[in-house]
Amino acid sequence: MLNEIMYVTIYVTDQDRALEFYTEGLGLEKQLDFPGPDGRFLTVGVPDSPVQIILWSHAPAAGQPGGTGAPGPLILESKDLRKDFEIMRRRGVVFEEPEPVDYPFGVRIEAVDPDGNRVSLRQQRKS
Repeated sequence: MLNEIMYVTIYVTDQDRALEFYTEGLGLEKQLDFPGPDGRFLTVGVPDSPVQIILWSHAPAAGQPGGTGAPGPLILESKDLRKDFEIMRRRGVVFEEPEPVDYPFGVRIEAVDPDGNRVSLRQQRKS
């Protein structure tokens, strides 16, 4: 049986620009970066997480969601989203809303990467 998620893919038009957004903007770590037979294999991730995000070079809008309200291809969790939001905003990250929004499950806000991919940032409700 399958036992773990290894990778998820975000399609980007410029891998270096995407790497800067996901590391310097969102605070993820670069994990793998090497040339492959099909192109540069570049990943980022949360420290100590087995899941890595592939930043794969592709045509514009290849991985974009279908419309407003659709979840983005990536959902990241924070223990203190409002604090992290302020840090990311100072780093130049663009958000769809002016502030994180409270929901029954917790708090959320949508960031947008340089290619227009929506990145959902969430914090679970504290019990």
